[in-house]
Amino acid sequence: MENIVFFGLSIQAWITIFTVLSIFIVMARTRVPAVVAFLGALTILLVTGIVTEAEGMAGFGSEPVVVHAAFFVVMAGLMQTGVLYWLTKHMLGTPANYKQAIVKLMVPIATLSAFLNSVNVVALFVEVVKLWARKLEAKPSRLLMPLSYAATLGGSCTLIGNSSNLVISGLYADLTGNTLGLFAPFFPGLFCTIVGIVLIIIFREMIPHRDSPEASFESTSDYTVELLVPTENQAVGLTADEAGLRHVRGGSLIEIVRFDKEIITPVPKDEFILGGDRLIYSGQINEILELKRTHGLVAADHHVYNISEIDNNRKMRTAYIGFGSNLIGSRMSDNDFEHSTDIILVAVARQGKRVDTQPREVVLEAGDTLLLECPPKDDRQLDAITKGSLTFFDSHFVPQLDKRTIISSVILIGMFILSLLHVMPLMASTMLAAGAMLIFKCCRAQNVTKYIEWDLLLILGATVVFSTAITKTGVAHVAANEVLQICGHNPIIIMAVMCILASLVSEFVSDVGSCGIFFPIVYQEAIALGCDPTPFVISLMIAVTTSFASPIGSNTHMLIYGPGGFKFTDFMKVGLLMHVILLAANLLIVNILYPLN
Repeated sequence: MENIVFFGLSIQAWITIFTVLSIFIVMARTRVPAVVAFLGALTILLVTGIVTEAEGMAGFGSEPVVVHAAFFVVMAGLMQTGVLYWLTKHMLGTPANYKQAIVKLMVPIATLSAFLNSVNVVALFVEVVKLWARKLEAKPSRLLMPLSYAATLGGSCTLIGNSSNLVISGLYADLTGNTLGLFAPFFPGLFCTIVGIVLIIIFREMIPHRDSPEASFESTSDYTVELLVPTENQAVGLTADEAGLRHVRGGSLIEIVRFDKEIITPVPKDEFILGGDRLIYSGQINEILELKRTHGLVAADHHVYNISEIDNNRKMRTAYIGFGSNLIGSRMSDNDFEHSTDIILVAVARQGKRVDTQPREVVLEAGDTLLLECPPKDDRQLDAITKGSLTFFDSHFVPQLDKRTIISSVILIGMFILSLLHVMPLMASTMLAAGAMLIFKCCRAQNVTKYIEWDLLLILGATVVFSTAITKTGVAHVAANEVLQICGHNPIIIMAVMCILASLVSEFVSDVGSCGIFFPIVYQEAIALGCDPTPFVISLMIAVTTSFASPIGSNTHMLIYGPGGFKFTDFMKVGLLMHVILLAANLLIVNILYPLN
């Protein structure tokens, strides 16, 4: 099959191309989770023999995967010992106005993201940003977007700040035998970070004003809440008016759903209340929920006979549905989520607005914010129960600061020093740091797995294998030659074209997928031009992280999408300008620091 050639490429090369393109299509046009798309494509490459089992396994044992896995352990230690909590508390200060808040927020966040995983940094600061917004009387979206952008920009300054940087450095080491230093992209990344912060300050009025989904649960006067009438409730057998359930403080009864799915709307005053009825109210949530106490109603996913069946220690929590959640496209009434997790849906917000239907009949979408009644468990226990279907963002976890806080800080600093002074490779220093965190009990081995993003590790491993396939089948060589024929042999033009293409793909596939696909092509072009591949590689690192125009371009964007009440198109308003200007800044600084001619 390898000997059959069409348009200069073998059958295996064409299969590789179509497989990679299928990832773009699946992620852009369906709700299939990214990890499923990447692993499905990897399966095709293995089944068709394009990559061997050894090559496939090598991808998951590559430097990017190992470094990330070890770094997750380091992050677990930093979080459990309170290092990140201490940084959160002492780095930001109190801003006097919105403009000052942007600067006070973006500079420290960009700095932290250069040395820590940018996703963890954003997750840590979401609560702080919402408190700032409340004090400044601003919409949380006005600060959450700068938070995400700062983390993405700062992460481009070092190899460990962004996952894509690690992938590129690992692939570069495999092809050349030379390793890139921890701060290889520092000066181009720093320049683009400064430009990005200035742009956000200039374009700050373009950042969308979106209502916070949390705030809508607390204060909206037009919301939908669902409560259930137990069989032994005193209202059973009375009319809605007699039971005092029709017009209540803060809202009114708009619909009754019988146990046999009969829907009564509008609700007449002489309609009798039956055990098992689901009462749908419209109004102010916090006041309507008082009916649970005053009238013995409950939030439940199944018929209950007595209010005593419901745990009185249950708490109201807010969570949002992230991209890739298995709840997307489903209704709570059709799935077994509530039954299997003991977490009950009370209300749904979409972009801070009421969803005008029964909460359990809402077809859920990415970014929806849910008000839930949860069992008395902490965030990590709830995360384990929901298996990543939801992200809870009203956490109030405060770690205990003690001597382990100092120990974990020393371990982190030691890791950087060992790598920076080339005492040992980055992979060895991160593994050593991870081991030290466990030995000194900065994190517990049984809890570490909760901090590891398994989906990201699988995607990283698959991406390395895709890059191997693209190189092995000759796709990279042919694509590089075609670009050279079309664009000529001017290295600056070639660099610009590849950076533009890579950054555009990153907006739809993610920076990790884009860099794995474009790295072998960019490398082959540099070799064909007789140039040092280093500047091409550095420019690619920065280019794939300039994905600011869509929420799926970066994991940090997806993290703020729900809490900020954003629409999908909100990121284009500022992000498109950021994308274009930062691409130009990237090409300018790389060519100044690494003259190609």
